[in-house]
Amino acid sequence: MLTAPLQAVLDLLLSLLAAHPLLGEWYMAFARFLFPVLAFLVLFRAIRSLLKIPHTPETWGQLSLPNGTPLLLTHWENIIGRGRMADIYLNYPSISRQHAAICRGENESWTLYDLGSKGGTAVNGEPVAESATVKLGDTITLGGVPLIFLPQTVAEREEQEAKRRAERPATLWPSFLWLTLFQVMACLELTIAAGQEATVAIPLFFLGLTVLMWGYFAVLRATRCVGFEMETIAFFLSTLSLSVTASSAPGSLFKQFLAVVLGLALFLVLGLFLRDLSRVQKNRWLMAAGAIGLLGITLLFGSSKYGAVNWISIGGMSFQPSEIAKICYIFAGSATLERLFRKRNLTLFIVLTGVCIGLLGLMSDFGTAAIFFVTFLVIAYMRSGDFATLSLICGGAVFGAGIIVKFKPYILNRFASWGHAWEAASTTGYQQTRTMSAAASGGLLGMGAGNGWLHKVPAADTDLVFGMLCEEWGLLIAVLAVISIITLAFFAARACRIGRSSFYCLAACAAASLLVFQTCLNVFGSVDLLPLTGVTFPFVSNGGSAMMSAWGLLAFLKATDTRENASFAIQRKQQKKLTAEARHRAEPIGNPFDTGAGKERADEED
Repeated sequence: MLTAPLQAVLDLLLSLLAAHPLLGEWYMAFARFLFPVLAFLVLFRAIRSLLKIPHTPETWGQLSLPNGTPLLLTHWENIIGRGRMADIYLNYPSISRQHAAICRGENESWTLYDLGSKGGTAVNGEPVAESATVKLGDTITLGGVPLIFLPQTVAEREEQEAKRRAERPATLWPSFLWLTLFQVMACLELTIAAGQEATVAIPLFFLGLTVLMWGYFAVLRATRCVGFEMETIAFFLSTLSLSVTASSAPGSLFKQFLAVVLGLALFLVLGLFLRDLSRVQKNRWLMAAGAIGLLGITLLFGSSKYGAVNWISIGGMSFQPSEIAKICYIFAGSATLERLFRKRNLTLFIVLTGVCIGLLGLMSDFGTAAIFFVTFLVIAYMRSGDFATLSLICGGAVFGAGIIVKFKPYILNRFASWGHAWEAASTTGYQQTRTMSAAASGGLLGMGAGNGWLHKVPAADTDLVFGMLCEEWGLLIAVLAVISIITLAFFAARACRIGRSSFYCLAACAAASLLVFQTCLNVFGSVDLLPLTGVTFPFVSNGGSAMMSAWGLLAFLKATDTRENASFAIQRKQQKKLTAEARHRAEPIGNPFDTGAGKERADEED
């Protein structure tokens, strides 16, 4: 339906440019200066909102000391102990560094776990061997120190809600307007650069991306969601991806646009799925099997591309299962809540990691193997905090890499030009030297979308895409793209301090670390600061699997955002219900250390 009118507009534009060739040159010169300004305007509100707005922790209850001092429970899983890293810090000599954990379930029940404490744990005088259910008004004794489990008072709850309303995310529709202008101008510039070879595909799919972006915004606003910072960043980077694709492989525009649509769908589905942590727990083994299965199928039926067996072709379409395996791996590695407090071991996770990295090694996909290993270190450290174990694992990994190089020396040859690419400019350093030359020729403002030459080099729009950004869009926009990814990581680190559940924290930090490390490998590898490992730039590189993976990983970050109405992964009706319960229960229970009345009132209510 849109093809005919767009074709008519395209024909009119091309005839106008043919009659007045200077118009195209003037526009290209003007656009080169305007694009960095528009990119800054698009990203400024989103980045500032993610980094500057303080986050007030959600409070789900409190433990009251004998002197009446409240200890707020700001997570769904709270470690209590004498260690400085404990969520509830109790400086009593009879309390262990990690004495106990009190956890909230999906049915709003609470469970107390003893973490092998020396002083013992009891609920209402009954010793706790491993775990016990606790209710509002119960007395929890840790190493002889009594605590009363209470809800927030009405005043405390109202004060917290007022603070959270003041932290409402920034209004992002101006950024969407600037991004729409950016997309229109990019489409026009690419059409001018293509000249008489321009096809209707360029305006068609840029228009499709604009409609998709505003459609998403309208639907989410209708559900009262207000936090669109992450999506703004993702849509901006996806716009660069369409531009890179239109410049290097116009025939792949439909595939890349479809990947954005499917990636956004995966983002929504996964985000909604993550609402229910009990459902997450039930599916962790399925996700672990999915990660292994995807890599195993690739090893058996995949085809080699750029030296790695990581592609499967179906009906003329190439697919990279290892990209989706990243999502499954993080899901399975982070969904360990029941083991997190009862057994602090990493055995099963280490086995999963070993199998995945082993399969990637057999596929010769060492860039993805490195990404999996770094992600493993992040999850393992957050789960255990055991430097000694992780150091031993890293030592074993280095030893294993040495064995592989010894028995397969040809692998080392792939990195032979690292650090001296110019000395092998016509052989093993060909891609890196061309990338650096192209990046230098782009300067700060770039040569203009579609006006570069690096796209003629193999893998220019995937492994070397940072060079294409620098050449055609300029160093300023290329750096803004990198800053966008880094911003997501900073947000994950800040949000995890007040995260609801350890699953959300683990998954968000792992996903952010993966995105940052993958970006570093792509950027530094293309300019010879790191070995060229053949990994993509998240959201930007031309590749359907990589685009879908990046959107899927973004769902883990979105799920950890606890600002009011900022995440569709948070059930807002639950917040309203908790507020009502706080109003009902806060006043009657009080702090009954002397009379024991709190326990009786709690029993009556139950």
